Amino acid sequence: MKVILVNGSPHKNGCTYTALCEIQKTLNQSDIETEIFWIGSKPIIGCTGCNKCAQIGECTFNNDNVNEFVKKAQDADGFIFGSPVHYAGATGAITSFLDRAFYSNKGNVAFKFKPVASISSARRSGTTATFDQLNKYATISQMPIISSTYWNAVHGNTPDEVLKDEEGLFVMRQLGRNMAFFLKCIKVGVDSGLKVDESEERIATNFIR
Repeated sequence: MKVILVNGSPHKNGCTYTALCEIQKTLNQSDIETEIFWIGSKPIIGCTGCNKCAQIGECTFNNDNVNEFVKKAQDADGFIFGSPVHYAGATGAITSFLDRAFYSNKGNVAFKFKPVASISSARRSGTTATFDQLNKYATISQMPIISSTYWNAVHGNTPDEVLKDEEGLFVMRQLGRNMAFFLKCIKVGVDSGLKVDESEERIATNFIR
């Protein structure tokens, strides 16, 4: 079993990374393979709604690592999405990154039914708004959301300050333990032949007719 932890910060080894490392350590202790995937510090173009991905099977833009992530995601069993707080929300970079990753993923094969959790880091405020924003990718994609003992956030202006946030780090560790538990529960269910009921086709309607 493998979990990909997405670092949505422009700082590769900053506060968000520090929080993700605490989760990674706990997952590894539970025999879960992990990879921290950094989205990078270069500008990431947002989705333009060209729908070319429906024809070619991936996002038409190849000047960043969105398509690389989606390919890796197909073989992953769970995800952690992490972002620092920028203007009381997730960064523009991870928003563009996840918009395109989810929209270009035909049939939702990379993410469907796979557990996910979101975390945020901030000097002071905006963590819960960022947390809510990141969770919306899961709730439209049939992904079970894994929770912890509090809203998943750490506080600090530097990695050293984050390491002093004892409660925040505890929340990260418990999140890792909970993720490992649910991954193992899912494996037991799948191995026993349990399947999700998808007998009803999706209904899509417009408000204006």
